[in-house]
Amino acid sequence: MDLSAVVAQQTAAQAAKYKSVAVEKEIPLEADVGLLTITDPNPIDAEAYQADREAHLQVLARDGVQVLLAQVFALPTKSSIHGPLAILPQPTTRLPRAKPLPKPRMLTKWDKFANAKGISHRKRINKVWDEQKQEWVARWGYRGKNKEAETQWLHEIPSNKPDDYDPRAEARKARKERVAKNELAKQKNLEYNARMQAKRDEVDRSVARSRMSTASMGRFDKTLEGEKKPRGVKRKFAANETSSNEKERSLALISKLDGKPASKKARVDPRPNPGKTEDVLNVRKAVKFASRGAGSLALGRSLEKPKKRTMSKTARKKMGGRH
Repeated sequence: MDLSAVVAQQTAAQAAKYKSVAVEKEIPLEADVGLLTITDPNPIDAEAYQADREAHLQVLARDGVQVLLAQVFALPTKSSIHGPLAILPQPTTRLPRAKPLPKPRMLTKWDKFANAKGISHRKRINKVWDEQKQEWVARWGYRGKNKEAETQWLHEIPSNKPDDYDPRAEARKARKERVAKNELAKQKNLEYNARMQAKRDEVDRSVARSRMSTASMGRFDKTLEGEKKPRGVKRKFAANETSSNEKERSLALISKLDGKPASKKARVDPRPNPGKTEDVLNVRKAVKFASRGAGSLALGRSLEKPKKRTMSKTARKKMGGRH
């Protein structure tokens, strides 16, 4: 038995089992390592796709993953508790946003004052160095540095303080007052921003109303700088897919079709049991007769006013003759 033939056969079998890490294509694959994405611009082989679709897709996915892993392993790394981590570069593919950009936060009174005075805002970290413990502790919150005066076991009491002076209680009271002051300032800022936003909305509505007052309904008017496009009423359509409430919507539509159309002249009988023999009084006719056609409001006013006693002509003559 030829040994070279056996080695060649085993090498061919191993090569068929384990493919090469080098991926060769007519058009090179486009890789975006920042997003861990591979784009294959090569056309799909129609014959291989129709013959065995799953196998063909697995071959394409394997080639893409091989190219991506080769570029990931070529990146610089950093050590961590979980092992070496690759430092990904910035993405090169621009993806559309799922939601619009967030609106800029409205400036508070302090922000406007700081901008006018040139005061720079530096974000404070939530850790401070404790000289006694020789470690970083939280600035606020649980076991925070701001509660140090409330938890320490030794306090220096001034000589002008009374005997029942409690430094821990005073420190806690001062901290609570600072918190309440900050909450009050926050509430004022929120109210100020709400008022300013209401004024801006009113200006936008006034501009929209003035635009609609022209002959062209604002179509040919010049837009101001920073003016927003007026929003129209969006029509709402039902979903094309079947949903759980499809049966309820169909029954509601059928009930509308079966119902009688409402008429403007149709009147609803206010009586609890219309058509009964014991309810023979027509309220509308009774009110019309009692008010002499003036209506229920006039009848109510006449009943509220006191009645004046009138004398006949004969009685007035008799009274005049006595005098």
